[in-house]
Amino acid sequence: MVLPRAVVFGEALTDLVQGTPGQWKGYPGGAPWNVARALSRLGVSSAFAGSISTDSLGDEIARQSELAGLDRRFIQRVDQDPLVAIVPSSRPPRYFFAGDADQFFDPGLMPQGWIEHAQVCHFSCISLARQPLGDRLVKLAQQAKGAGKRISYDPNWRNLMDSRYREQTFPTMTALADMIKLSDEDLRHIYPGLTEHQALGELRALNPEAEILFTRGEYGMVLYTPDDRYEQPAIAVDVADTVGAGDACMAGWLASGLLGMTDFWDRLRFSAACASLSCHHAGAHAPTLADVKGLLNAPYS
Repeated sequence: MVLPRAVVFGEALTDLVQGTPGQWKGYPGGAPWNVARALSRLGVSSAFAGSISTDSLGDEIARQSELAGLDRRFIQRVDQDPLVAIVPSSRPPRYFFAGDADQFFDPGLMPQGWIEHAQVCHFSCISLARQPLGDRLVKLAQQAKGAGKRISYDPNWRNLMDSRYREQTFPTMTALADMIKLSDEDLRHIYPGLTEHQALGELRALNPEAEILFTRGEYGMVLYTPDDRYEQPAIAVDVADTVGAGDACMAGWLASGLLGMTDFWDRLRFSAACASLSCHHAGAHAPTLADVKGLLNAPYS
Protein backbone atom coordinates (compact mmCIF):
# COMPACT_ATOMS: atom_id res chain seq x y z
CA MET A 1 0.00 0.00 0.00
CA VAL A 2 1.42 3.38 -1.04
CA LEU A 3 2.13 5.81 1.79
CA PRO A 4 0.11 9.06 1.87
CA ARG A 5 1.10 12.44 0.44
CA ALA A 6 -0.50 14.37 3.31
CA VAL A 7 -0.19 13.47 7.00
CA VAL A 8 -2.29 15.35 9.55
CA PHE A 9 -1.21 15.22 13.19
CA GLY A 10 -3.28 15.90 16.30
CA GLU A 11 -6.52 14.94 17.96
CA ALA A 12 -9.64 13.09 16.94
CA LEU A 13 -12.46 13.36 19.45
CA THR A 14 -16.18 13.05 19.96
CA ASP A 15 -18.24 16.24 20.19
CA LEU A 16 -21.04 15.73 22.71
CA VAL A 17 -23.47 18.54 21.94
CA GLN A 18 -26.56 19.46 23.96
CA GLY A 19 -29.43 20.64 21.80
CA THR A 20 -32.60 20.95 23.80
CA PRO A 21 -31.90 20.71 27.55
CA GLY A 22 -31.03 17.15 28.52
CA GLN A 23 -30.76 15.95 24.91
CA TRP A 24 -27.20 15.15 23.80
CA LYS A 25 -25.81 13.91 20.49
CA GLY A 26 -22.30 12.68 19.71
CA TYR A 27 -20.37 13.46 16.53
CA PRO A 28 -16.83 12.38 15.53
CA GLY A 29 -14.67 15.45 15.16
CA GLY A 30 -11.52 17.28 16.08
CA ALA A 31 -9.99 19.88 13.76
CA PRO A 32 -7.00 17.79 12.60
CA TRP A 33 -9.18 14.74 11.94
CA ASN A 34 -11.68 16.92 10.05
CA VAL A 35 -8.88 18.23 7.82
CA ALA A 36 -7.50 14.74 7.14
CA ARG A 37 -10.94 13.36 6.26
CA ALA A 38 -11.69 16.29 3.95
CA LEU A 39 -8.31 15.98 2.21
CA SER A 40 -9.00 12.33 1.46
CA ARG A 41 -12.49 13.03 0.13
CA LEU A 42 -10.99 15.71 -2.12
CA GLY A 43 -8.81 13.09 -3.77
CA VAL A 44 -5.51 13.43 -1.88
CA SER A 45 -3.99 10.30 -0.32
CA SER A 46 -4.03 11.25 3.36
CA ALA A 47 -3.58 9.98 6.88
CA PHE A 48 -4.68 11.10 10.31
CA ALA A 49 -1.81 10.41 12.72
CA GLY A 50 -3.15 10.24 16.25
CA SER A 51 -4.40 7.91 18.96
CA ILE A 52 -8.02 7.11 19.75
CA SER A 53 -9.75 4.96 22.35
CA THR A 54 -10.69 1.29 21.97
CA ASP A 55 -14.33 1.83 23.03
CA SER A 56 -17.41 2.53 20.92
CA LEU A 57 -16.51 6.22 20.51
CA GLY A 58 -13.12 5.28 19.11
CA ASP A 59 -14.77 2.61 16.96
CA GLU A 60 -16.96 5.24 15.30
CA ILE A 61 -13.99 7.52 14.56
CA ALA A 62 -12.12 4.54 13.08
CA ARG A 63 -15.18 3.58 10.99
CA GLN A 64 -15.62 7.11 9.64
CA SER A 65 -11.88 7.31 8.92
CA GLU A 66 -12.09 4.14 6.84
CA LEU A 67 -15.17 5.39 4.99
CA ALA A 68 -13.27 8.56 4.10
CA GLY A 69 -10.35 6.54 2.75
CA LEU A 70 -7.76 7.57 5.35
CA ASP A 71 -4.68 5.40 5.74
CA ARG A 72 -5.53 3.20 8.74
CA ARG A 73 -1.88 2.48 9.56
CA PHE A 74 -1.44 5.91 11.12
CA ILE A 75 -4.30 5.62 13.62
CA GLN A 76 -3.27 4.14 16.95
CA ARG A 77 -5.85 2.50 19.25
CA VAL A 78 -5.18 2.83 22.98
CA ASP A 79 -7.04 1.47 26.00
CA GLN A 80 -7.61 4.89 27.55
CA ASP A 81 -10.54 7.22 28.18
CA PRO A 82 -11.82 8.74 24.91
CA LEU A 83 -11.15 12.41 24.25
CA VAL A 84 -14.49 14.20 24.36
CA ALA A 85 -15.48 17.83 23.78
CA ILE A 86 -18.55 18.49 25.92
CA VAL A 87 -20.62 21.34 24.48
CA PRO A 88 -23.48 22.38 26.79
CA SER A 89 -24.23 25.39 24.59
CA SER A 90 -23.27 26.46 21.10
CA ARG A 91 -24.99 29.86 21.35
CA PRO A 92 -23.14 31.31 23.17
CA PRO A 93 -20.34 28.76 22.78
CA ARG A 94 -19.47 26.85 25.96
CA TYR A 95 -17.29 23.76 25.93
CA PHE A 96 -14.72 21.78 27.87
CA PHE A 97 -12.66 18.67 27.27
CA ALA A 98 -12.40 15.31 29.04
CA GLY A 99 -10.40 12.13 28.45
CA ASP A 100 -6.80 11.51 27.44
CA ALA A 101 -6.61 8.91 24.65
CA ASP A 102 -4.94 11.49 22.40
CA GLN A 103 -1.98 11.81 24.77
CA PHE A 104 -0.74 8.28 24.08
CA PHE A 105 0.19 8.82 20.43
CA ASP A 106 3.63 7.29 19.81
CA PRO A 107 5.51 8.68 16.76
CA GLY A 108 7.75 5.61 16.87
CA LEU A 109 4.81 3.43 15.80
CA MET A 110 4.18 5.28 12.55
CA PRO A 111 4.73 3.30 9.31
CA GLN A 112 8.34 3.00 8.24
CA GLY A 113 9.27 5.42 5.47
CA TRP A 114 6.31 7.76 6.01
CA ILE A 115 8.42 10.90 6.10
CA GLU A 116 10.10 10.15 2.77
CA HIS A 117 6.74 9.85 1.03
CA ALA A 118 4.86 12.71 2.72
CA GLN A 119 4.75 16.05 0.93
CA VAL A 120 2.73 18.04 3.47
CA CYS A 121 2.46 17.69 7.25
CA HIS A 122 -0.36 19.57 8.95
CA PHE A 123 -0.64 20.48 12.65
CA SER A 124 -3.43 22.26 14.53
CA CYS A 125 -5.70 22.86 17.49
CA ILE A 126 -5.64 21.49 21.05
CA SER A 127 -3.17 18.67 20.37
CA LEU A 128 -0.40 21.29 20.43
CA ALA A 129 -1.64 22.74 23.73
CA ARG A 130 -2.04 19.49 25.70
CA GLN A 131 1.10 18.03 27.20
CA PRO A 132 3.01 15.81 26.72
CA LEU A 133 1.54 15.45 23.23
CA GLY A 134 2.13 19.09 22.29
CA ASP A 135 5.92 18.96 22.68
CA ARG A 136 5.98 15.60 20.89
CA LEU A 137 4.21 17.11 17.89
CA VAL A 138 6.44 20.20 17.79
CA LYS A 139 9.44 17.85 17.57
CA LEU A 140 7.74 15.96 14.74
CA ALA A 141 7.13 19.22 12.90
CA GLN A 142 10.80 20.12 13.29
CA GLN A 143 11.81 16.68 12.04
CA ALA A 144 9.53 16.95 9.00
CA LYS A 145 10.78 20.46 8.23
CA GLY A 146 14.35 19.20 8.43
CA ALA A 147 13.44 16.48 5.93
CA GLY A 148 12.27 19.14 3.47
CA LYS A 149 8.52 18.66 3.92
CA ARG A 150 6.01 21.50 3.70
CA ILE A 151 4.57 22.35 7.11
CA SER A 152 1.03 23.60 7.48
CA TYR A 153 -0.26 25.13 10.72
CA ASP A 154 -3.68 26.28 11.91
CA PRO A 155 -3.71 27.45 15.56
CA ASN A 156 -7.49 27.04 15.78
CA TRP A 157 -7.70 28.82 19.14
CA ARG A 158 -9.45 27.07 22.04
CA ASN A 159 -9.93 28.12 25.65
CA LEU A 160 -7.29 25.76 27.07
CA MET A 161 -4.48 27.51 25.17
CA ASP A 162 -2.56 29.27 27.93
CA SER A 163 0.37 31.68 28.14
CA ARG A 164 2.83 28.83 27.49
CA TYR A 165 1.06 28.11 24.21
CA ARG A 166 0.90 31.77 23.21
CA GLU A 167 4.53 32.53 24.14
CA GLN A 168 6.27 29.26 23.13
CA THR A 169 4.26 26.86 20.98
CA PHE A 170 2.56 29.41 18.74
CA PRO A 171 5.72 31.33 17.75
CA THR A 172 7.67 28.08 17.28
CA MET A 173 5.05 26.54 14.97
CA THR A 174 4.53 29.83 13.12
CA ALA A 175 8.24 30.11 12.39
CA LEU A 176 8.34 26.48 11.12
CA ALA A 177 5.32 26.73 8.86
CA ASP A 178 5.30 27.20 5.11
CA MET A 179 1.55 27.76 5.24
CA ILE A 180 -0.40 29.35 8.13
CA LYS A 181 -4.18 29.52 8.22
CA LEU A 182 -6.01 31.40 10.94
CA SER A 183 -9.33 33.11 11.42
CA ASP A 184 -10.14 36.63 12.56
CA GLU A 185 -11.27 35.10 15.88
CA ASP A 186 -7.94 33.27 16.27
CA LEU A 187 -6.07 36.51 15.63
CA ARG A 188 -8.01 38.39 18.33
CA HIS A 189 -7.24 35.71 20.93
CA ILE A 190 -3.55 35.40 20.05
CA TYR A 191 -2.94 39.15 19.89
CA PRO A 192 -5.44 40.70 22.32
CA GLY A 193 -5.56 44.47 22.28
CA LEU A 194 -4.02 44.85 18.81
CA THR A 195 -5.81 45.96 15.70
CA GLU A 196 -6.13 43.44 12.89
CA HIS A 197 -3.42 45.23 10.92
CA GLN A 198 -1.05 45.28 13.91
CA ALA A 199 -1.68 41.62 14.70
CA LEU A 200 -1.05 40.51 11.13
CA GLY A 201 2.17 42.52 11.22
CA GLU A 202 3.28 40.68 14.36
CA LEU A 203 2.44 37.36 12.72
CA ARG A 204 4.37 38.25 9.56
CA ALA A 205 7.39 39.25 11.62
CA LEU A 206 7.55 35.70 13.03
CA ASN A 207 7.75 34.25 9.51
CA PRO A 208 8.44 36.61 6.59
CA GLU A 209 8.22 33.81 3.98
CA ALA A 210 5.04 31.90 4.83
CA GLU A 211 1.75 31.95 2.97
CA ILE A 212 -0.87 33.30 5.40
CA LEU A 213 -4.50 32.42 4.70
CA PHE A 214 -6.66 34.72 6.83
CA THR A 215 -10.33 33.74 7.00
CA ARG A 216 -13.19 36.10 7.89
CA GLY A 217 -16.32 33.93 7.81
CA GLU A 218 -19.05 35.39 5.62
CA TYR A 219 -16.64 38.12 4.50
CA GLY A 220 -14.40 35.62 2.74
CA MET A 221 -10.65 35.23 3.04
CA VAL A 222 -7.39 36.96 2.23
CA LEU A 223 -4.16 35.28 1.18
CA TYR A 224 -0.99 37.11 2.13
CA THR A 225 2.17 35.99 0.33
CA PRO A 226 5.57 37.57 1.00
CA ASP A 227 5.01 39.76 -2.05
CA ASP A 228 1.28 40.26 -2.55
CA ARG A 229 -2.29 40.11 -1.25
CA TYR A 230 -5.23 38.19 -2.77
CA GLU A 231 -8.83 38.58 -1.59
CA GLN A 232 -11.57 35.99 -2.14
CA PRO A 233 -15.21 36.61 -1.19
CA ALA A 234 -17.27 33.84 0.35
CA ILE A 235 -19.32 31.80 -2.11
CA ALA A 236 -22.99 32.15 -1.21
CA VAL A 237 -24.94 29.04 -0.20
CA ASP A 238 -27.87 28.29 2.09
CA VAL A 239 -26.16 27.91 5.47
CA ALA A 240 -27.08 25.06 7.82
CA ASP A 241 -24.29 25.87 10.28
CA THR A 242 -20.63 26.88 10.24
CA VAL A 243 -19.24 23.89 12.17
CA GLY A 244 -16.05 22.66 10.51
CA ALA A 245 -16.02 25.35 7.82
CA GLY A 246 -12.49 26.43 8.75
CA ASP A 247 -11.27 22.83 8.58
CA ALA A 248 -12.84 22.34 5.14
CA CYS A 249 -11.25 25.61 4.01
CA MET A 250 -7.86 24.42 5.28
CA ALA A 251 -8.24 21.08 3.52
CA GLY A 252 -9.26 22.85 0.33
CA TRP A 253 -6.19 25.04 0.36
CA LEU A 254 -3.83 22.11 0.93
CA ALA A 255 -5.63 19.87 -1.57
CA SER A 256 -5.60 22.50 -4.30
CA GLY A 257 -1.81 22.61 -4.18
CA LEU A 258 -1.42 18.84 -4.01
CA LEU A 259 -3.84 18.40 -6.92
CA GLY A 260 -1.59 20.53 -9.09
CA MET A 261 -3.22 23.96 -9.02
CA THR A 262 -0.64 26.73 -9.20
CA ASP A 263 -2.69 29.90 -9.66
CA PHE A 264 -3.48 31.54 -6.30
CA TRP A 265 -6.87 32.79 -7.48
CA ASP A 266 -7.93 29.26 -8.53
CA ARG A 267 -6.73 27.83 -5.24
CA LEU A 268 -8.60 30.46 -3.23
CA ARG A 269 -11.85 29.79 -5.09
CA PHE A 270 -11.40 26.06 -4.50
CA SER A 271 -10.81 26.63 -0.79
CA ALA A 272 -13.78 28.99 -0.53
CA ALA A 273 -16.00 26.42 -2.24
CA CYS A 274 -14.94 23.78 0.31
CA ALA A 275 -15.84 26.12 3.18
CA SER A 276 -19.22 27.01 1.68
CA LEU A 277 -20.12 23.38 1.03
CA SER A 278 -19.33 22.58 4.65
CA CYS A 279 -21.65 25.39 5.77
CA HIS A 280 -24.41 24.05 3.50
CA HIS A 281 -24.53 20.83 5.57
CA ALA A 282 -25.02 20.39 9.31
CA GLY A 283 -21.93 19.39 11.27
CA ALA A 284 -18.33 19.14 10.08
CA HIS A 285 -19.15 18.12 6.52
CA ALA A 286 -16.27 17.03 4.26
CA PRO A 287 -17.07 17.82 0.61
CA THR A 288 -15.93 15.63 -2.26
CA LEU A 289 -13.97 16.80 -5.28
CA ALA A 290 -17.11 16.36 -7.40
CA ASP A 291 -19.07 18.54 -4.95
CA VAL A 292 -16.49 21.32 -5.22
CA LYS A 293 -16.34 21.20 -9.01
CA GLY A 294 -20.13 21.28 -9.12
CA LEU A 295 -20.33 24.41 -6.99
CA LEU A 296 -17.54 26.18 -8.88
CA ASN A 297 -19.23 25.44 -12.19
CA ALA A 298 -22.65 26.56 -11.01
CA PRO A 299 -23.98 29.91 -12.30
CA TYR A 300 -22.98 32.94 -10.21
CA SER A 301 -20.58 30.99 -7.97
